[in-house]
Amino acid sequence: MQLVTFQHKGQVCLGTQILRDGRAYLLELHRVQSDLPADLLSFLRAGPSMMERVREVVSASTDMSQWFLASEVTLLAPLPRPGKILCVGHNYKGHLGIGREDLPDYPNIFCKTANTIIGCGQPILIPKASTQVDYEAELMVVIGKTARQVPESEALAHVAGYTLFNDVSARDFQKRTSQWMLGKSFDTFGPMGPALVTADEIPNPQCLDLELTVNGVPKQRTNTRDMIFTVPFLVSYLSAVMTLEPGDVIATGTPAKLPEAASPQRFLEAGDRVRITVEKLGILENQVALGTA
Repeated sequence: MQLVTFQHKGQVCLGTQILRDGRAYLLELHRVQSDLPADLLSFLRAGPSMMERVREVVSASTDMSQWFLASEVTLLAPLPRPGKILCVGHNYKGHLGIGREDLPDYPNIFCKTANTIIGCGQPILIPKASTQVDYEAELMVVIGKTARQVPESEALAHVAGYTLFNDVSARDFQKRTSQWMLGKSFDTFGPMGPALVTADEIPNPQCLDLELTVNGVPKQRTNTRDMIFTVPFLVSYLSAVMTLEPGDVIATGTPAKLPEAASPQRFLEAGDRVRITVEKLGILENQVALGTA
């Protein structure tokens, strides 16, 4: 099942998305049954029984007059205000950091802030303070069940689903100190979407093809099997430190740039179109524009 957050006639709604005859249709859950959650965070907090109930509602909604065409609405990030945004650095073989050759013993964890989050189709804004805005295609994990000191073997049971993420980064700010958060947390630096694809449709998150293009030119390409620290490991490892709650997200790291993209280095410019594709999860596309601040 694909869960989406969208805006229609000024109202922010939670819905499901299906493809039929080559077109995307959305069903607003709260409109079909008024006691269904109106936002994804409430949906996740309601637990597995809500997931099953929504599946039944969707299956019974055969009257297509209840569905919107995706072109009639504005897609937002599936979780416009996630809880903890936990990110992993240097988590792909071949992208270990300057001067490093050995695989790390532990993941490099940092945070982004919620002001970064935008949806598919919304612009990435280049701030006046930075001249080195860069892209990072990532698989994002969405927590659906409270996790505290969870063994790796049980970790995936706490995952609601997956989506795409672009960990946009101001490299000049990121390199000022050993702490990355400030360079990662400018407004609009967290494109997410287009949908949360539920975990039952992705039984193995370690076998997904991932690609990022800028203006149609491939810049990153990998498969999630090349992660150093897997999704189950990351959920378990993080839950040993902090309680993971429904609506928390984990950005699982980005691969190295393709050789032709890494040299010479080219940072994002106004007018660029960044497109991320992850197998089974869809396409996240955002245009780049100049910010006013």
